[in-house]
Amino acid sequence: MVYKSFIEKDKKYIYYFKLSSFNGGRYIMQKDELIQLHTFLLQLKTHLEDIVENNGGVEFHPYVKLDVTPYQVYKSKREHKLAVFTLSRGIADLLSNNNCPGLEKISGRLDQMSERFMTEKEKELIRV
Repeated sequence: MVYKSFIEKDKKYIYYFKLSSFNGGRYIMQKDELIQLHTFLLQLKTHLEDIVENNGGVEFHPYVKLDVTPYQVYKSKREHKLAVFTLSRGIADLLSNNNCPGLEKISGRLDQMSERFMTEKEKELIRV
């Protein structure tokens, strides 16, 4: 088990993430870790919606349409991964629409990543 620390710019906070699986130098996130990240992003979304002007939450419609929450542990790892990318894109869109420049590229890249994990049925569901 390896722990990796991440230090922010102001060096006031140190975060430790448990890195448990490596494959050829690449980290492979386990399903339970992915669900923890999904839970954190959902809490961040709720917090940001409270403090930022969010235009009725249109940024999060694709995430809501997926119908995957962190509490649905029986859903597949792929579905949670798709939900994490879609939710991250919504957060980036929300911040870029509220005077946080530079997040448009990140939002676009997250959209590309989520497209990679979508089935045709999910693509159709989100576009409707």
